[in-house]
Amino acid sequence: MTMPGDENFDSGNSYWGANLTIAVLNGTVPEWRLDDMAVRIVTAWYLVGRDTRQVPVNFDSWTLDTYGYRNFVAKEGYGLINEHVDVRADHAAHIRKSAAMGTVLLKNNGSLPLTGHEKFTAVFGEDSTANRLGPNGCGDRGCDMGTLAMGWGSGTANFPYLVTPMEGIKNVVLANGGLVQDVSDNYNLGVQAALAQQASVCLVFANADAGEGYITVDNNTGDRNNLTLWGNGENMILNVAKNCNNTIVVMHTVGAVLVADWYQHPNITGIIWAGLPGQESGNSIADILYGKMNPGGKLPFTFGRNRSDYGTDLLYKPNAGSSAPQDQFKEGPFIDYRTFDRFNKTPIYEFGYGLSYTNFTYTNLRIQNHGIPAYKPTTGMTNPAPTFGTPGNASNAVFPPGFHQVPLYIYPYINSTNLRASSGDPMYGIGLNASIPQGAQDGSAQPRVAAGGGPGGNPQLWDVLFTVNCTVTNTGMVAGDDVPQLYISLGGPNDAVVALRGFDRLTIAPGATATFSADVTRRDISNWDTVAQNWFISKYPKMAYVGSSSRKLALKGPLLIGTSLGR
Repeated sequence: MTMPGDENFDSGNSYWGANLTIAVLNGTVPEWRLDDMAVRIVTAWYLVGRDTRQVPVNFDSWTLDTYGYRNFVAKEGYGLINEHVDVRADHAAHIRKSAAMGTVLLKNNGSLPLTGHEKFTAVFGEDSTANRLGPNGCGDRGCDMGTLAMGWGSGTANFPYLVTPMEGIKNVVLANGGLVQDVSDNYNLGVQAALAQQASVCLVFANADAGEGYITVDNNTGDRNNLTLWGNGENMILNVAKNCNNTIVVMHTVGAVLVADWYQHPNITGIIWAGLPGQESGNSIADILYGKMNPGGKLPFTFGRNRSDYGTDLLYKPNAGSSAPQDQFKEGPFIDYRTFDRFNKTPIYEFGYGLSYTNFTYTNLRIQNHGIPAYKPTTGMTNPAPTFGTPGNASNAVFPPGFHQVPLYIYPYINSTNLRASSGDPMYGIGLNASIPQGAQDGSAQPRVAAGGGPGGNPQLWDVLFTVNCTVTNTGMVAGDDVPQLYISLGGPNDAVVALRGFDRLTIAPGATATFSADVTRRDISNWDTVAQNWFISKYPKMAYVGSSSRKLALKGPLLIGTSLGR
């Protein structure tokens, strides 16, 4: 078994394990604190009904082998470890739709959507094709070969299959009797140019990957070393655009990339950001390219003109979790669009930006004041911390006779009743129990924190003070989705110019209208007082803005704060 907080399951090292047992036995950590740690973990177990509904483990995340070691790292317990259960159900349809809904149209000079009847379609870039090792050929997806549909790291999954963009496009074009060819080599500019000159539409795919620090891809340890497209992507885009007057760029990236050198090229008629779309990648991008779905996605970050526009610089020295630098968060709330706004930098594509195959207008802003009463700090005392057991003595914590220790597993047992010897710490005992507050030792009732009192803080923070409404009209010829966004200005000199506080996705028929509605809570218009350690509403005037992005805010109106809504 492991103890609460253990993570180093493949190294045998831990801050806890036996050390936590020793800390409880010698009084450094009170019994109630250990009980609290355990309760926080098993609460989720009970919440999802695992106490009454047991599901046998049927897979091993370390290997795809059917038979192998149950304790993979220790190489113990050989037997059936993977039953290869197909749990997909109708997930594919949801993945395809979700990926298309999240796709963002950045530029369209009238070339999109394609008809599928273009005379000659040419597809470029390794990002349009399959990984030559297979979709799961790189451990934890730790490479950038073929189309990018998932980042790398321990949080990845195995693809049951992966539809590439080339496959999705080919399915459409060939069904209509068209011609389609591709060049997957990002570096062969000569072959690219020759094909681009023949095509009536050129689709260029490029990407930029990232993941977790224990994997290095193309000299990038975990995160990216730069904000450029990988694998000669920019040169490929410029080369194709030079030779094809109807070039459409599709980017699969983990975040913003620099596009300043090519996004305004007159031959680049369309640009799409498709994120990391998953197993239905090719089908979802074909749905957007050929108009089966109208793009309605919005950017979750800003495309700046220069790397320096983003403010905080990159970390250039890989650390892979060792000797990681301390982040003091000196930038405060000014990240992404809030940085661009604060320093008056004009982005190329701002946060919240995204085009559609139709158009929308915003009118009739309405702000309803609900007149919520004054904010009251949480007062009183907490309940004493419950204790579900007693520390006992060291003899009860020693490894039981004959107990088999699986190598590298972390156990709560200790090696001997000599706590100093079991700890292995030459400084053991020095300063023991020093400067530990009484309440932390005995778990007695403590004064409640003024800003606390419930999940997410003081429950009054979630009082709805205002409701903002407006009318959204589809003025185009086709149905489409729009994502109206509510931004709030708190008005102070150290506040963001605007901050996103609400949004919704509306599907609107051509010529029809829909109502966008968003609530504004006390928390939405509050600042944090570092001295009082509580929230307050400042004296500065508050404004509400509604629009299609952080820089396209068509409507605005004041949020009139009564004096009773303050501290």
